[in-house]
Amino acid sequence: MSTIERTRDWLRAHPLALDAALAAGVLVSMVAGSFVDPHGENGASWGARTPGALGLTLMVLGAAALVFRRRAPMTVLAATVALSLVELVTGDPRAPVAMSAVVALYTVASTTDRPTTWRVGLVTMTVLTAVAMLAGPMPWYAQENLGVFAWTGMAAAAGDAVRSRRAFVHAIRERAERAERTREEEARRRVAEERLRIARDLHDVVAHHIALVNVQAGVAAHVMDKRPDQAKEALAHVREASRSALNELRATVGLLRQSGDPEAPTEPAPGLARLDELADTFRNAGLPVEVARSDQGPSLPAAVDLAAYRVIQEALTNVRKHAGRDAKAEVSVVRVGPNVEVTVLDGGPGGGAEPGRDGGPAGEEGPGPQDGTAEGGGHGLLGMRERVTALGGSCTAGPRYGGGFRVHAILPVKNRTTALGDSV
Repeated sequence: MSTIERTRDWLRAHPLALDAALAAGVLVSMVAGSFVDPHGENGASWGARTPGALGLTLMVLGAAALVFRRRAPMTVLAATVALSLVELVTGDPRAPVAMSAVVALYTVASTTDRPTTWRVGLVTMTVLTAVAMLAGPMPWYAQENLGVFAWTGMAAAAGDAVRSRRAFVHAIRERAERAERTREEEARRRVAEERLRIARDLHDVVAHHIALVNVQAGVAAHVMDKRPDQAKEALAHVREASRSALNELRATVGLLRQSGDPEAPTEPAPGLARLDELADTFRNAGLPVEVARSDQGPSLPAAVDLAAYRVIQEALTNVRKHAGRDAKAEVSVVRVGPNVEVTVLDGGPGGGAEPGRDGGPAGEEGPGPQDGTAEGGGHGLLGMRERVTALGGSCTAGPRYGGGFRVHAILPVKNRTTALGDSV
């Protein structure tokens, strides 16, 4: 850092010292100007006149008042104007005491608002100019009298310009800081949404495959001694479900990798094209699943396709976990106008006694385990609703009249889904 920069920083940190230096400079200028005669034979001449004791006293008082111009600008202006009026009336020859009033007026204009500047500046110019023209020893049209008017007007204009520029720079800086805060908040919001989306994916993958592994492992343990062939088949399903879970977990966790990390996921996200494969995994686990589809038409956006698949996956997982051994599931996917409607029904125990899914009325989550876990505290139905709501659709889940459970989701194909497809 250079000496000039260090001096400037020190003066900014000590404004009173800066004002004292300014006052000293103004005093030197006033004293030097008092020795100049602007009406000499050969123009302005130095040393042609000498200021009187009263003039020197007024100049010193005016300069001393400027030391406090930042703390009390109006008071300093009033004091310097009063000193200038005394000099204008009594000085012969005059001393440039009005220079201190000019600096004080500039300070007032640069630290107040524009209406105040106009009022104070107009009063100061009028009073000083009128007294100089009417009460002084020189004729009213003298150059010094017109100079008082010009200097006070320029001081007010310069101070107002500095104040306007300072306000403009402050507004730009504040706008930039606000924009930076907005960008940071938007980044935090996007990170939170992405974390929530990944958490839903992890829940769906783990809940589905671990439930199947648990069921098949139980079957294998039950028939291991009496029917080893069936036990081998169950263990084969366990291995297949485990491999599928690992693949999907690898693809999901791979979304967290940086762009240069190896082994980024290359497989597409699951969708309704794999619905039959999904149903087969549950059939192999002992849950009869019937699939009815009437969703012909243009291919679905990626976000809608994934959401429909995850809703069906979570609903079937809940059926297998909570609906009982004799339950059956029905899945229907129907294209209705601009929407895709997904419905999953099961024939579990009636009367709202289904373990893990009892709660409020249809479409309402009751306290505890209605979210799809036997012990409560899970996030199955909540995750389904979040997925569907994020796409502008609706999802209801609740007991069926006469027994069983029903999950119904309506997903809009257009509108927001296209825009959200790239982020899912």
